[in-house]
Amino acid sequence: MFDFAKRQEKPYLHPYLAGALLGLVLFLAFFLTGNGLGASGGLNRILVYVQDAIAPRHVDQTPYLIQLAGGDKNPLNHWIVFMTLGTILGGFFSGWFNGRLKIETNKGPQISNKTRWLLAFVGGSVMGYGARFARGCTSGQALSGGAALSAGSWAFMFAVFAGGYALAFFVRKAWLEKGN
Repeated sequence: MFDFAKRQEKPYLHPYLAGALLGLVLFLAFFLTGNGLGASGGLNRILVYVQDAIAPRHVDQTPYLIQLAGGDKNPLNHWIVFMTLGTILGGFFSGWFNGRLKIETNKGPQISNKTRWLLAFVGGSVMGYGARFARGCTSGQALSGGAALSAGSWAFMFAVFAGGYALAFFVRKAWLEKGN
């Protein structure tokens, strides 16, 4: 059905055009649904659905989870779940259509595949925990909060970029060739 190897890789969109299109999507999201963009809420609801199927008594005894799946509530019956699934499917089909769908591990020459995957898993776990702890993810905070001109969102994003640049100083050698 899908022949990944035969599709010729197409170039990426110009970053300014892609940014303008993302802004248009964000505007339409606010205009049509009254909500912004984000990912952690949809993933959280999918996880709560699985958790409710495995341990419904736990869900019914946890106040936060009761809000999402307690009693007869279906946590998947929410707009953000469909947006999240659409984002995943849209990314998959975009990669396939543009010839960039492939299995690979992006890393520098100073690091093994196993170490790269371990660091990605640990980093993703920390980010996932932080998103739940903060009740939202960086994409929702940056895109939706920033578009709404929330001072807290702008301060948060400046802190995220500053932290990223500071951390890059310490891990940059793993991405460089030996001798650089």
